[in-house]
Amino acid sequence: MGSTTTTKPKVLLIGDIDHAHATWSGLGDIAELVETKASNRAEFLQECQSGAYDGVVAAYRTLGSINITGLFDQELVDVLPSSLQWIANCGAGYDQISIPACTARKLRVSNVPTAPDNATADVNMFLILGALRNFNAGMLNLRNGTWRGVPGQTLPALGHDPQGKTLGILGMGGIGRNLKRKAEAFGMRVIYNNRRALPAQLADGAEYVSFDDLLATSDVISLNLPLNPSTRHIISHAEFAKMKDGVVIVNTARGAVMDEEALVRALEAGKVFSAGLDVFEDEPAVHPGLVKNPNCVLVPHMGTWTVETQTAMEEWTIANIRSALETGKLKSPVPEQADL
Repeated sequence: MGSTTTTKPKVLLIGDIDHAHATWSGLGDIAELVETKASNRAEFLQECQSGAYDGVVAAYRTLGSINITGLFDQELVDVLPSSLQWIANCGAGYDQISIPACTARKLRVSNVPTAPDNATADVNMFLILGALRNFNAGMLNLRNGTWRGVPGQTLPALGHDPQGKTLGILGMGGIGRNLKRKAEAFGMRVIYNNRRALPAQLADGAEYVSFDDLLATSDVISLNLPLNPSTRHIISHAEFAKMKDGVVIVNTARGAVMDEEALVRALEAGKVFSAGLDVFEDEPAVHPGLVKNPNCVLVPHMGTWTVETQTAMEEWTIANIRSALETGKLKSPVPEQADL
């Protein structure tokens, strides 16, 4: 009797697995695991065009893969192997992937919707407290050897307590809802604006308000919404003008949901008391007006910068690939493709 051999489907890793090595290796039971040799976009495009990835049905896109491939835009999608069916993105945000281009090519995309929530909301709360209390100005003086400031000169502006303040959350997804619970532990009142009001169980007592009402009534505004064409620069000069004088603004979403130049102007004018930012419009570049302003708490995109969270995100991404291979469906498709 002749023997039959079945070839395993190929899965492409773009970037490096940092923590979930055993789980990734375990995927080898049902797939042939291949890795890109490219170190930049030109090389990656060339590899795609050369047929190096023919037969690849799923791709794992790591956090660091942007440095290899650049954006998953129309140009890149057009040269991906015809065998490719699924892209598993290791992260909650997927603004670096053109979902319309993928959908048109019947490429299914997944993200990691809940694993980053807790760690990102922790950073969110850290930034809220740091910005409210104006800690950065004091820390700068301390490091410069002047304690709170030079005697006889202006000391850092007195901060504010979170208790009794209204926190406006723009974007009440998983991170926003996690932040709500943390903020309430500090005595803050929470209002929110979303594309639509949440069911009462998910809102959990937070009041749904219009976008303009959130701008006008919040003492602290937290940006927790995804970046897409309709949210880019959703906060700019006109929106700052509608806010309370002395408002505090915090962003852990994506830098470009806020116009950084407008923020710098609002800080310089005193309209914004202080800002807390984990994300930036052109990161790793940071607007010099933010760097030189002592009333800004700036963190270099460390929202999910923990062993536990990054491990959970990797495990989730691998589970998306395993689900696709075993059932033909991703565990957590991006919302735009939920009905496909």
